[in-house]
Order: sequence, then C-alpha cells, then structure tokens
Amino acid sequence: MKRLLIIDDEVTFAGILARRMAKHGYECEQAHDATQALLKARQFKPSHILLDMKLADDNGLALIAPLRGAAPQAVLVLLTGYASIATAVEAMRLGADNYLTKPADTATLLRVLDDEAPKVIEPEVDEVPLSPKRVEWEHLQQVLNANKGNVSATARQLGMHRRTLQRKLLKKPQDMSY
Repeated sequence: MKRLLIIDDEVTFAGILARRMAKHGYECEQAHDATQALLKARQFKPSHILLDMKLADDNGLALIAPLRGAAPQAVLVLLTGYASIATAVEAMRLGADNYLTKPADTATLLRVLDDEAPKVIEPEVDEVPLSPKRVEWEHLQQVLNANKGNVSATARQLGMHRRTLQRKLLKKPQDMSY
C-alpha cells in the first residue's frame, strides 16, 4: 500500500486531501507543523509526501532536507498557493521531486505522486513579453527566497519598507499563468 504524509497547516484542506487520496489507495497521515511533520515522517515511513510551502511560522522549503533524511525514497511534492519560478527551482534543487500550485486536482496529484509527471520544469515560450509587474514580482520572490522567507531582511536588501514589500508580494500580477 502507498503511504502518503500530507503536511499542511490548513487542517480542513489536509483532511479533504487525505479523504480524496484514500479513495485512490493511499494510506494517509497528516501533520500540521514542522515538528509534527518530521516526527510522523520517521514513524509513518511514507512512500509519498505532499508538503505545503507555507506552514504557519515555518517554510516548507526548509523541511525538504530533513524530510529527505527521514524518508529518502519517498516521492516528495511541494504544494503552494504562491507559485513562482524561483521557488520551484529552489524546491527541486533542495530535493523535491515535483512542485504544484494549489488547488491541484486529484488527477494531477495522482500523476505527480505516481511519478508520471515530468520532473524538469520546461520554460514556456510566451508570445507576449513579461509585464514589468510580473518581472518585479519574480525578482521579489527570488530575493525573498535567498533570505529564506525573511521579509524584513529582504526589504532591507531591496532598500524598501517592510510593509511596502509585503503589499507588493500580495499583489500577484494578473498575467501569471501558473
């Protein structure tokens, strides 16, 4: 049987996801914070892991390496509601097998967990050039990622007020197709 560890601080979402995946033959366990996730990974020995990028006060990217240590053979997929190319590349570099944006439909989750989805993120060729707002948002995401999610350090590095940076990060450009 396939053993799926769902790591998400949204308890309701994790429960719905567990029920959906159980219908497709997965034995599911849930964890809602970093400590619980690492403990369950050691005890449950999952064959598959769905990891949310934002875990209350924790960053899912920081959990990839310890989860790899606890479950080295597990298929690890990072889920996020805040997609960016920079975080996708960083997740793969740290050891994630794949990267999906929320909400992901069941068919996509099954394909990725069964390792049938491509592991390499191929850049799409756009007919329309990137908007300045999108370029700025991508840059902000890269600098934020380099500062390990620390908004204050990122704001200092970019020479802007922390609240200004937070507002800019929340304004995901309309032309973002992923």
